[in-house]
Amino acid sequence: MEDGKRRLIRPPMTNSREPLNAKRVKKAAPPDQTNAENFYYVKQMQSKTPMVIVMKDGELLHGIIEWYDKCCLKFNREEGPNLLVFKPNIKYMYKA
Repeated sequence: MEDGKRRLIRPPMTNSREPLNAKRVKKAAPPDQTNAENFYYVKQMQSKTPMVIVMKDGELLHGIIEWYDKCCLKFNREEGPNLLVFKPNIKYMYKA
């Protein structure tokens, strides 16, 4: 032995399931918008499905969705004037 000096060698403290040089990869965040709402509106508009919209105040509207945008729907009715319905005022809707 030279000079009586010894060196202590320790193995690295890593998880044995991961390779030593592997970098952790973060999962991608889910998308903010799934476009499910847009798909649903387009499907109902193309097939001209009769719909019932229940407003937050309990009023029922019967008609067909003509078009939509980010904040409202144009709703065509047979027994009344056509309406521009704001989405925040809609409680829910279903097929008639």
